[in-house]
Amino acid sequence: MAVTQTRFGSLRSRATSLGVSESYVVVGVILFALVLGGVIHLFVPGETGDLVWAVAIVLTLLPLTWSVARSLARGDVGVDAIALVAMAGALALGEYLAGAVVALMLSGGNALEAAAGRRARRELTALLERAPRIAHRRRDDKLEEVPVEEIRVGDRILVRAGEVVPVDGAVQSDSAVIDESTLTGEPLPVSHPRGSTVSSGTISAGDAFDLRATRTAAESAYAGIVRLVRDAEHQRAPFVRMADRYAAILLPVTLLVAGTAWALSADPVRALAVLVVATPCPLILAAPVALISGVSRAARSGVIAKGGATIERLGRARTVLFDKTGTLTHGRPEIEQVRSADGLPSEELLRLAASVDQLSAHVLAEALVHGAEARGIELVFPEGIAEEPGQGIEGDVEGHRVAVGSGEWLRRRGYSGATAATQQFGGSVEPGWARILIGVDGELAGAILMADRIREDAGELTAALRATGVEHIALVTGDESAVGEAVGQSVGVDRVFTERSPEEKIDVVRQARELGDGGVVMVGDGVNDAPALALADVGIAMGGIGATVSSETADAVIAVDRIDRVVDALRIGRRSLAIARQSVLVGLGLSFIAMGFAAFGYIPPVAGALLQEGIDVAVILNALRALKG
Repeated sequence: MAVTQTRFGSLRSRATSLGVSESYVVVGVILFALVLGGVIHLFVPGETGDLVWAVAIVLTLLPLTWSVARSLARGDVGVDAIALVAMAGALALGEYLAGAVVALMLSGGNALEAAAGRRARRELTALLERAPRIAHRRRDDKLEEVPVEEIRVGDRILVRAGEVVPVDGAVQSDSAVIDESTLTGEPLPVSHPRGSTVSSGTISAGDAFDLRATRTAAESAYAGIVRLVRDAEHQRAPFVRMADRYAAILLPVTLLVAGTAWALSADPVRALAVLVVATPCPLILAAPVALISGVSRAARSGVIAKGGATIERLGRARTVLFDKTGTLTHGRPEIEQVRSADGLPSEELLRLAASVDQLSAHVLAEALVHGAEARGIELVFPEGIAEEPGQGIEGDVEGHRVAVGSGEWLRRRGYSGATAATQQFGGSVEPGWARILIGVDGELAGAILMADRIREDAGELTAALRATGVEHIALVTGDESAVGEAVGQSVGVDRVFTERSPEEKIDVVRQARELGDGGVVMVGDGVNDAPALALADVGIAMGGIGATVSSETADAVIAVDRIDRVVDALRIGRRSLAIARQSVLVGLGLSFIAMGFAAFGYIPPVAGALLQEGIDVAVILNALRALKG
């Protein structure tokens, strides 16, 4: 292929704008004209065969000229101008066969690019195509088929065998067997008992079951993944944008070499040969194909990335920061102990705390409420709520002002005794545990210990990260020092930052970015992690249990409830970026060597066009290696 436009996302010459199958038709027409002209030359004397080749050149030149003219009008000098000059030169010099071969290589390259892009996006396309569209809702003992957009929280839905789960919800039947491979990459179905949650986009692999919707379709896990996939289709990586600048430099260099070869040899055919073999296709095709292949490969592993830019930044990352709750721990804490002060009954302390926490979205708050309800405690609706995400919540319950949160937060709210809470309620906690303090009417009233176990796959996490090239690993949590240090020591991180508010987590990310040589990855799951995820070079959200604010602001979402997929994401990023660089360097090196030989007359135009197409095929096939494990 002699040349294409400089932007992978807008490789929109006549062939690519039509699609893969239409591109093949264009290639077929030009190939037919090329063969027909050759046959005529064999059996019919004269220039009739040249005329057929000239027609093929003109048919390609017309849309290409329009494309170049539009680029120039936008102030964008695309390197497809080289192809335009090469074919026009072939017509002027009477090198009709060379011009026809260039036309074939150009259209063939467009078809090859479209096919490679479709292959690289296969997993992403499958995710989009599997997006749920209808649901079977139970209404007044009847079953109605409705669009998923009409499902509301609390609706009861029947999911039949083999159907896609339309929204996130809780299983209402005895059990449900779910195929989660679309989201997680795990091939074996998973059995979910009554009351457990299942994510939209998964498939019923057993008998039909009832589901109570806990989120609308727009708020469900799969909707967030679809948004990420659509972003991935349009986002361009920094490496690709840099390739555009290199390609723009290549255009004048090519014209200079071609002009010099013509001037020194007095043979315009040499200049034509240089134009034919001069192409940045390895640069503008290999890099985006490799990076989008990485996106597709990550999706197959249960990591949904927001495009090639995310894969590239993962490939450069050298620092990883982790939140604790729901990230290094399971995020499903249970009440272990309720410790009361000043004679307040433990059950009353739990009732007051859980009543206030009903209006908090924090994972510990939800667990505390569920634990209180499981004990048969009747909760009341609070009033006058004030919450600082990730730190605490305060409200009025039956005439009492109740605060639930960290010791530092209660101290700032004016609750006496909060500073000495660690000593008062025992300084030692198990790794993964969390201590929640409760204040009532300005005084520290007690504490609740929540057990949130460390993930089983977190033990080997730091060693695996270091094996990928990560140099700095830290834990950043809003929990108190005793809890954070216990988890950090158990997992093996380099440093632990405790009692950090969402704003203070941002400061940690900012400092890591200023000090680190490579990019910074932040991994979290809660609303309080969203600002830090947005600031990090790559924000990764643990989105296995559904879409949250964190997954909306993140650059990637781990669809399966496993922290070791962070390692997979980094490995895929490293490999994809390395393959992109390799393809570009090798491809451009071969092109420059071919230009030199063409300038000295060793490669005629026809052979140069065939040689360049071979280089293009080689670098694109190499870039597609990023799809492999």
